[in-house]
Amino acid sequence: MLKPQIKYPYYEAVGDEELVLQCAYRNCLPLMLKGPTGCGKSRFVEAMAARLGRPLISVACNEDTSATDLLGRYLIQGGDTVWQDGPVTRALREGAILYLDEISEAREDVIVVLHPLTDHRRTITLDKRNEEIKASPEFMLIVSFNPGYQKGLKELKPSTRQRFVAIHFDYPKAELETEIVSKEAQCSLEIAKKLVKFGHKIRNLKELGLTETASTRLLVDAGKLMRDGLEARLACDVAIIQPLTDDGDVMIALRDVAAMIF
Repeated sequence: MLKPQIKYPYYEAVGDEELVLQCAYRNCLPLMLKGPTGCGKSRFVEAMAARLGRPLISVACNEDTSATDLLGRYLIQGGDTVWQDGPVTRALREGAILYLDEISEAREDVIVVLHPLTDHRRTITLDKRNEEIKASPEFMLIVSFNPGYQKGLKELKPSTRQRFVAIHFDYPKAELETEIVSKEAQCSLEIAKKLVKFGHKIRNLKELGLTETASTRLLVDAGKLMRDGLEARLACDVAIIQPLTDDGDVMIALRDVAAMIF
C-alpha cells in the first residue's frame, strides 16, 4: 500500500537559510530572522517546521504582548481556578517550533522571560506555579523582526541580539521572485514578471518616503486578483498601492508607474 505523499508548504530558498536552520536546530540554538515585511520569513518557518516534522506555534507580537500572554495564566472555569498554558509553555512541553514574529514589538518583560531560553539553560520559570520547565531537545525558538521598521523606536538590544544565530532576509532576485509570484498566485509568468517589475520600481522610489515598500506578499495578492479576472491596474491599486499609502500625491505617482507597465 502506497503511503500518502506529504505536501509541504511552498518555499523557494534564496540562499543558505535552510542549511543554517537545520544546523541550528540540531545544536539547540535559537534563530533570529531579520528582514523587511513580506519577504518570506514566516513562510520559511512554516516550511521548515513541516520538513522537521515538528508542530509550529506562532505568535504575532505587538506592543501589548506581555510575558503573561506567552507563559500562561490562571482562569476561572465553572467556579474552579485552572491553569492554562500560554504558547511558550505549550511549545516547551510539546517540543514544538516556537515562532515569535516581530519580537521587537513585544513588551520588555517578554524579552526578560526569553533570555533563559536562549542559552544553555533552555528553561522558563512559572512563578505563579513555582514551576521550572526545561525545553525538550526538539524545541526550537525562532524570532523575527524588521530592522527598518520604526527605526530607532523598536530596535532589539545588542545584548539580546547576540543570543541568537541570525539570518538576513531580503526580497528575492527578479527571476526567482517571478517564479514565486507565479506559483503562489497561480497566475501566468507574464503577469508575474510585470508584477515583479512594478514591485522593484516601487522599492527603488526612495524619494516617496514610504514606510513600507512593495513586498512579495503584496505582489502575490495582486496576482491572485488578476488571475480571478480583475483588471490589472485595479488589482495593483487595491492590492499594492492603497495598502502602502494614504497620501494622494504618492498614490498618483504609483498609479503612473503601474500604467507604464500594465
